[in-house]
Amino acid sequence: MTMPENSADENSADEMTSAEKRHDQLTSAPDATEADAAPRIEVSEHDGNTRIDIAPDAPVRPGPGPGVETDED
Repeated sequence: MTMPENSADENSADEMTSAEKRHDQLTSAPDATEADAAPRIEVSEHDGNTRIDIAPDAPVRPGPGPGVETDED
């Protein structure tokens, strides 16, 4: 059984790094900007442990948004 040849688009996608694929995906929407592809996390390693922090300037952060009341108040 013969395998179909890959198109040029499939080959170029396989050659992209994960960072390039992420950037391409986040900027492909009609109204997307470069800011949409900006990193939102910082990864560091300390004493063999990997730490993942939300970037201080990330436009989107986990948790309730501003003005949302929680039971913790």
